[in-house]
Amino acid sequence: MQINPKLIKTQFEKSLDTYNQNALVQKIMAEKLIEELTKIKKDFTNILELGSGAGLLTKELVKKINFQTYSANDLVEKSKNFVNDIIPNMTFYCGNAQKIKPSKKMDLIISNAMFQWFNDLDKISLNYKNILNPDGILAFSTFSKENFKEIRNLTGLSLEYKSLNEITKIFEKNYKILHSEEFTYKMNFLNPLELLAHMKNTGVNSLTAKHWTFKEVKEFCDNYKNTYPEITLTYSPIIFICQKN
Repeated sequence: MQINPKLIKTQFEKSLDTYNQNALVQKIMAEKLIEELTKIKKDFTNILELGSGAGLLTKELVKKINFQTYSANDLVEKSKNFVNDIIPNMTFYCGNAQKIKPSKKMDLIISNAMFQWFNDLDKISLNYKNILNPDGILAFSTFSKENFKEIRNLTGLSLEYKSLNEITKIFEKNYKILHSEEFTYKMNFLNPLELLAHMKNTGVNSLTAKHWTFKEVKEFCDNYKNTYPEITLTYSPIIFICQKN
């Protein structure tokens, strides 16, 4: 499906204040991404974070990674306040991460739970290679094809997730793969309404601008209970770290 940046921006703007309390899986991903990165390298001169949001990854990064300059990017201007609270002297670039043109070359480009929103990974693979210094590292987390499979099965709505193998094939053209892994995390909810609230509070309901009627919500909830009586939601995160060739 074609991704609408304006819709993503609107939904994440609404969810920014509730994001960190609800983004349990994204926090696990951020911790894991930083943990694996520190096994490779801990000291960088210039760092660029893409999709900084409410500062979830930023908080994890400052605990274990050393740097001289920090730049952050997000579609939502308000993200600047969250990151600025953690790193007061950082540089903020508001706008589409696919079009970012920082004022200097980076030693690390890092991003948590955002690359799934990109339509063209081949293109951004090259874009970020051009922003990195020689031997610069690109570290990101995203999701594989199994992500939110329950939602896809019931509504037909889904991003065009790529498998770990597909991501590897794209990035190995321009990078040396240093670490890659995939894991599954199932969340349980008391009822489908709680599940829908979770998706809203983390901004991941950005697949459609259409507002459901009461009848449609009830149908969705009934179908969910019948198909998935345990009210589970599957996340399938990917952790990926590579180095510019």
